Amino acid sequence: MTDVTDGVLHTLFRSDQGGHEQVVLCQDRASGLKAVIAIHSTALGPALGGTRFYPYASEEAAVTDALNLSRGMSYKNAMAGLDHGGGKAVIIGDPERIKSEELLLAYGRFVASLGGRYVTACDVGTYVADMDVVARECRWTTGRSPEHGGAGDSSVLTAYGVFQGMRASAQSEWGDPTLHGRTVGVAGVGKVGRYLVDHLLEDGAEVVVTDVREESVRRITDRFPQVRVARDTAELIRTEGLDIYAPCALGGALDDETVPALTARIVCGAANNQLAHPGVEKDLADRRILYAPDYVVNAGGVIQVADELHGFDFDRCKAKASKIFDTTLAIFARAKDDGIPPAAAADRIAEQRIAEARRR
Repeated sequence: MTDVTDGVLHTLFRSDQGGHEQVVLCQDRASGLKAVIAIHSTALGPALGGTRFYPYASEEAAVTDALNLSRGMSYKNAMAGLDHGGGKAVIIGDPERIKSEELLLAYGRFVASLGGRYVTACDVGTYVADMDVVARECRWTTGRSPEHGGAGDSSVLTAYGVFQGMRASAQSEWGDPTLHGRTVGVAGVGKVGRYLVDHLLEDGAEVVVTDVREESVRRITDRFPQVRVARDTAELIRTEGLDIYAPCALGGALDDETVPALTARIVCGAANNQLAHPGVEKDLADRRILYAPDYVVNAGGVIQVADELHGFDFDRCKAKASKIFDTTLAIFARAKDDGIPPAAAADRIAEQRIAEARRR
């Protein structure tokens, strides 16, 4: 554990990826809970971000993911215009094997112990029913079911926001905010991707999908026989005639291998942390591939769960998520004016809002 600890401390205190206010390591041996709660910033308000339940290869990988995701939430919430800072939690383990009511209740107690500095919600591996359990121990829980005073599945508005970002990307690239006649490849048709497919088909796009879970693909093709299927992501990104690539699974989808192989002119998807490492955004720009920053276009879900804290209203949330179209266009304009990639432009705008909040 010495190397792991040294790595975490270096990231927190001595690297450009650090700057987090607080990181909490949580363990409940009775239930098997091992979790990391990372609070990146509360400059704009209480940190808000979901809980990821995932079988990480190591504790260090889990901590690194929590740090990266929580920092991304600070930027996402800032760009969405929310009065919330960034936080994220990860639970280590296979949810199919170890998730239990006892474990979720123990996790809720840890979140509650932070006294409202961190507000949790769903993420990969956690669902509305899980948040209903967590909420029994922690009132700072969103993403609950309507029966328990919540807003329900935030994937609906996440997908809607991605669609708005994609429309803005089409406007910037082709001068028309529609996907009609365009071919869109969706990698990951689970919680968010399946709703995105609905929007794309309704708008007249041709859709190609892939997913590591056969049942997820089958659920799409059973409903929409016209949807084509790629064997895997490697095949999808090389699809001839692909206009837009939408990564909607886990992060790191854009790396040194995928970027040179992309046939699409636009990348716009729901996955968090799509850029595998610094510099990928420049590689995309060098290939004249327009990248819609992930934390901007996938903010519909966090807009929904934030609204839940004040009495949820779906129409109000959808109206806010619709503004992702305008925000995305503003980022592209800033990128052009400053001569930088869109990802860097989004970072500058988010950092400016956070810095202004700290000065107040």
